[in-house]
Amino acid sequence: MIERTLFQPDHQAFADSFRRFIDKEVTPYHAAWEDQGYVAREVWSQAGANGFLCMSLPEEYGGAGADKLYSVAQMEELARAGTTGIGFGLHSEIVAPYILHYGTEEQKRKYLPRMANGSMVGAIAMSEPAAGSDLQGIKTTAIKSADGSHYVLNGSKTFITNGWHADLVIVVAKTDPAAGAKGTSLLLVERGMPGFEKGQRLKKMGMKAQDTSELFFNDVQVPMDNLLGGPAMEGRGFICLMEQLPWERLQIAITAVAAAQAAIDWTLDYVKQRKLFGQSVASFQNTRHTLAELQTQVQVARVFVDKCCELIVRDQLDTETASMAKYWTTDLQCKVMDECVQLFGGYGYMWEYPITRAYADARVQRIYGGTNEIMKEVIARAMGLGK
Repeated sequence: MIERTLFQPDHQAFADSFRRFIDKEVTPYHAAWEDQGYVAREVWSQAGANGFLCMSLPEEYGGAGADKLYSVAQMEELARAGTTGIGFGLHSEIVAPYILHYGTEEQKRKYLPRMANGSMVGAIAMSEPAAGSDLQGIKTTAIKSADGSHYVLNGSKTFITNGWHADLVIVVAKTDPAAGAKGTSLLLVERGMPGFEKGQRLKKMGMKAQDTSELFFNDVQVPMDNLLGGPAMEGRGFICLMEQLPWERLQIAITAVAAAQAAIDWTLDYVKQRKLFGQSVASFQNTRHTLAELQTQVQVARVFVDKCCELIVRDQLDTETASMAKYWTTDLQCKVMDECVQLFGGYGYMWEYPITRAYADARVQRIYGGTNEIMKEVIARAMGLGK
């Protein structure tokens, strides 16, 4: 195996600390959270108190000023444990960076410290019932009031991670519906604003402990001060979304590789212990060759993703490379899960086994963050193919 050089000793020490947090505060309760469809709100406060939220934020906004590799280590530990209900990554490394990079100073000071301490949970509302990967097709509108004092927000969003717990939602809306992508803006919508309602928690194939909700906006009066970035950012929402997509898609790839490796590790332990025809399942050539093939492919994926992580730290990761990482690793993740379930036999179909839950959890990885078909279009266009 190729020795990893991505992490320094401080990153590894952090990973060890966060692993202990998972073992104590998450793993013992995760099955119950799957049954109820959301994690306990207390785990957010506990994570904030331990410095596990928004670590890459500057200290002046409540973070630790840490590089992104600490967040990479955190994502890997959550995937290793199969604790897919925890929405820390989206909160800390998608929602908070939007506010940090594009928000006004007032917005940063109002929201970021509360996100860092866990008293405020963040979400971002992009997908709609009729607009998933096609962000240009969103129908939610935010039209200025006649006196120009606020926006009137109308529309609905679906598949919103952290939606049930969310205290703050970045809503993608059309402030100028006639302008296409150039009319898209990002609004900061807070829990309790009249007309902002949360629908049912959605029941999913996998990731059952991750609260995923519908959100509805009915004549919500959003103050002008809640336009992300202020007046100068009106109509620039689509540009912001495109700028942040490489890191979002790389996060999916990081999780995919870590989850695939975890599946291989669980399967190795199982096939060594499980007996068939008087011998261990591991002794059969098919088992050995299957696992050898999977481990080779995951090793290749890890080297590529680690390189992408080095690039993102230096702000050098481009959209097409991130798209390559996202589509290839998530396809591989699903393949690994399928092959490992097969090696578990009948037990691979039993929900109490982590491989079964990981199989169900993996499938959405090829869909969110832009479907893998969209990823291939992005790559093809970068090659000079297509429109």
